[in-house]
Parts: sequence; C-alpha cells; structure tokens
Amino acid sequence: MTSMSPSETRQSPAPRRWPQRLWALAAGLLLAATWGSVVQTQFNLQALTALGVQVPLALRTQTTLQDLAGFAPVYSGILLAGWLPALTLAGWLARRLPAWRMALFTSAAALGMVAAVRAVDAAAPMPAFIDATRGGFGLLAMAVGAALGGWLFARWTRAGR
Repeated sequence: MTSMSPSETRQSPAPRRWPQRLWALAAGLLLAATWGSVVQTQFNLQALTALGVQVPLALRTQTTLQDLAGFAPVYSGILLAGWLPALTLAGWLARRLPAWRMALFTSAAALGMVAAVRAVDAAAPMPAFIDATRGGFGLLAMAVGAALGGWLFARWTRAGR
C-alpha cells in the first residue's frame, strides 16, 4: 500500500466545483438574458401596437429573433455586472444560512439585475436604456427572468448535486 501525503489528503473539493459553478452561471445567465430580451422586445412591440402600428406575427417573430442575437449579449453583460456582487453576497450569506440558500440566490439575481439596469439608466444619455424597465410591471417582468436564472444557478450548484 502507498501512503498519501498530507497535501493529498487535505485537498479541497472546491477546485472541482469551479467548472460546475461556471457552467451553472452561464446557464442561469443564458436563461435570464433570453427571458429579458424576449420581454423587452414584446414590450417595445406592444408600445408600437398601441400607437396603431400593425405588427404581424411574422414581424414579431423576426424582431424577437434579431433582438435575441443583438440585444441578449448586451443584456448578458449588464446582468453579469449586477450578478457578480449580488451572487457573491448571496453565497456568503448562504454559507451562514443554508436553509435560505435558494431564496438568497433567487432574490440576489433579481436585485442584482435591477441595480445594474438602474446604474446603466443613470449613465446612459437616454432616459431608459431598456424601455421595458421604465415602468414597474416591465421591470418586474425582467426581474422574474433574472430570478429564474439565479434559481437555476442555485439549483445546479447546491451541495450533493
């Protein structure tokens, strides 16, 4: 039999969990960015419809797909800017309050998104960078997608998975 050195026996499982965390973050971000892109597109198209502009289903679909390709990557960056500090704080709190882990990550993702969107709005020359977030309902609709992304991250990174 060979004996293990002290460094081999004390090796932490943390290095093996980083790839899992990165994949979980990417999956949550993809979910939230896709949701947010579709929501903001539909809010914009609804605003046009309210002005009397005809938006047939084919145009609605084409616009949604174009925004998924063009806006979703930008929105991912905004989300990531809000999520990194928010999810870090949620992780710190979750180690101290493990029973609240899912709620902490879910709410942190939503609050991080709101903070990031408001920060971009404050820095952008236009009144609101994402028009759907001007009102409470649109902001809530976007936050739901961010919350789902945070929930997915928490689920995919929970202990014992």
